[in-house]
Amino acid sequence: MADDPKTLVSTEWLAAHIKDPELRILDASWYLPSSDRDSKAEFISRHIPGARFFDIDDISDGRSDLPHMVPPVEKFMSRLRAMGVGDGHQIVIYDGSGLFSAARVWWLFKLMGHVNAAVLDGGMPKWVAEGRPTDNSPPTIRDRHMTVLRQTNLVRDVTEVSRAAKLGDHEIIDARAPERFTGQAAEPRAGLRAGHIPGSKNIPFGSLLLDNGTLKPAEELRRIFMEAGIDLSKPAIATCGSGVTAAVLCLAMERFGKTDYSLYDGSWAEWGAFPTLPVATGDT
Repeated sequence: MADDPKTLVSTEWLAAHIKDPELRILDASWYLPSSDRDSKAEFISRHIPGARFFDIDDISDGRSDLPHMVPPVEKFMSRLRAMGVGDGHQIVIYDGSGLFSAARVWWLFKLMGHVNAAVLDGGMPKWVAEGRPTDNSPPTIRDRHMTVLRQTNLVRDVTEVSRAAKLGDHEIIDARAPERFTGQAAEPRAGLRAGHIPGSKNIPFGSLLLDNGTLKPAEELRRIFMEAGIDLSKPAIATCGSGVTAAVLCLAMERFGKTDYSLYDGSWAEWGAFPTLPVATGDT
């Protein structure tokens, strides 16, 4: 894997740079309620040295009934400043699953105009498996201003996605498991219909990962998208259950050079709850 501090870096890269004064490491672990895991408790117990905890549910739009929606700019700036993260820092983001929720925070930094952010390939499981150090000490916080230049082209709302679905001028790509995409499995969130956005195509985020939780090589990622019937000449909108694993699709596209993508923030948590929005079932 080619290390790229704007997308994805290896555990070897992080180990070599871990003492850099301008490096900031973020633990962005987040788990589905059914996993019975507590991301904050796990962080307090053990984390990569110097890491800060990025709470996806807290650093979100508290005015929305939807889970972990993009926070207002002012809230993002104030929370990150309180964590000692700001302008000029190289950000490395990891999670406790390997590569799951870290991509969401990588995408969020891109949305806020901070491009020097990368996901740790393989995350905490690979770091620990290689015998690399962990600790449970709180980081030393030094205040740093953060400038935000919101990149509105990277996010889509329900009206924009509905229009794209009707016109067919975007590829809408769903990162959920096949049985949820087809409507054969009930949604984990109560009150949501089963199925998918009409015209969308399914690339389960797990299909983009190797067995050790690392992202597949760029050309293999491109092949997976093409074999799923994705027209790479069209702009893409990534979606999933609640806007978390859709970001893995965004990271994959960035890795193989497709940059005209955006993320549907509300994802199925929003679409599946609207009785007036159309729902498709089956493979298409």
